[in-house]
This record gives sequence, C-alpha cells and structure tokens, in this order.
Amino acid sequence: MTDTPPPLLLQAEELQQLIDQDELLIVDISSAENFLKGHIPGAVNIQPSALQSGIKPAVGKIPDEDALYQLFSSIGLSEKSHVIAYDDEGGGWAGRLIWTLDAIGHKHYSYLDGGIHAWKAAGFALQTGDSSAEAGNYSITIDSAPIAELDEVLAGLKNPAVAVWDARSPEEYRGEKVVAARGGHIPGAINIDWLELIDRDNDMRLIDLDGLQQRLNSLGLSRDKTIITHCHTHHRSGLTYLAMKILGYPSIKGYHGSWSEWGNRNDTPIEQ
Repeated sequence: MTDTPPPLLLQAEELQQLIDQDELLIVDISSAENFLKGHIPGAVNIQPSALQSGIKPAVGKIPDEDALYQLFSSIGLSEKSHVIAYDDEGGGWAGRLIWTLDAIGHKHYSYLDGGIHAWKAAGFALQTGDSSAEAGNYSITIDSAPIAELDEVLAGLKNPAVAVWDARSPEEYRGEKVVAARGGHIPGAINIDWLELIDRDNDMRLIDLDGLQQRLNSLGLSRDKTIITHCHTHHRSGLTYLAMKILGYPSIKGYHGSWSEWGNRNDTPIEQ
C-alpha cells in the first residue's frame, strides 16, 4: 500500500468493486444481534462499547492504549489495512471508529456512505452468523492531536479561531432535557443535531455536503477555524467529526469527555 490515503467517502457500488482486495478490513460497528442477522461479507464486528472507556462520569473517553491494543489486534488491524468503517445508524459509530483510528495514527480508512442500509438497498450479498479475524499485533500509541480535553475546550472559549459544534439534540442544548448533573451547553457552542446530517430518504447516507458546508459557514463553523465537536459521550459527534473530515477541514478535534464530563462538574461555565 502506498502512503496515499484511500478515498474517505465510499458508495456501496465502489466498495463492491474493492471487496476482494487482500488489505481490506471491513469493520461493522453495530450490535452483535444486528451483525449476526446480516453484514457485509468478510466484515468483522466491533461492539460500540469497545470504542469507549466506560469509566464514569465521562464514559465516552477513549480507552487506554492497552485496551486499544487488545481491540485492534483482535480484528487483525495492520499498518497495511485499508479499513472500511460502517454501522447501522447513519455514521455515528463509524465516525467514532475513524476518530479513534486518527488517534492511533492509522490513516488508511474509508466510510461506507449509508452503511448497511445503503449496502442492502443496492442489492448486494449479505453474510449471516458470526465471523472471526486472524489476530494481529498492532502497536498502539495515542496521538493527542484529534483529542480535545476539558482544559483545551475552556481555553478555546476565549479564542475566536476556535468554535464548538454541539451535536446533541436541541432539547439537550437548551437545557430542557438534562442527562447530567447540569443541563445546557458550552458557552458559544453552535448546535446542529447529528441527525440533521443523515438523509433518511436516501438509505441513511449523508445529506448534500455542499449545502452542509454553506450552513456551517453561515453559523461560524468554517474551515478556517479549529472546530471542537462533542455530544454527550462523543458518539453522535463521531458523525460530525467524520463529516468535517470529508469536507476537508484541516483542524478538527473530538471532545471525548463531552457533556458527560462538562455537565457533571460544578466548575465549568454553562449557558442555557
């Protein structure tokens, strides 16, 4: 494999043309039940929970290096792997996987637009039952570049070159729905619900990207800024992170503590 990254956004028809390539590692991030019912032939399953530390209160933080070593070695990830990430929900967990791959320095990946829904709609074959991969030995070192920590988010509040994209529901953003000790949002954060990026009339593919870019520009989430994105556990904001990568944003960070960290502290500023 060359050092040139593969296309980030793949359609089902394009994946079908690549499916027999030796270095392809197709990763399904959906429930075990849904995976067993039908997945892309040759895919391996990662449970969504394996991508998060699970440590309260900020359960969505990235797992430690040992846990990530176990995870990625178990699916046979190697430096040559071209990872195809997909899920069954429109891209949240697939985006979270791609953010995690960025955090471990693995840049050869693509997202299957629409995930399993688009694959099924195209009429391509499904495989049922469990699958296994030949174990690998992937060395893990976490790169902090795509990861925003609380102190960095706080510092960004005073920096006009930094903007925050809150991918939660409008009710959570306004503080009407409270799922932490405190409700509301990070001061100055812009709210676009992650669900608004998914076209349910087009097999869960992403919405028109040109239109999305125009909207982001109008709201102050433009490419010339560092954008920090979050939700409650950095799952829904996996999709917003992914969308910005597809749009070519040069500086994106996922706040992995997200609202489960921010909203469960008593020393963080909040707007409602």
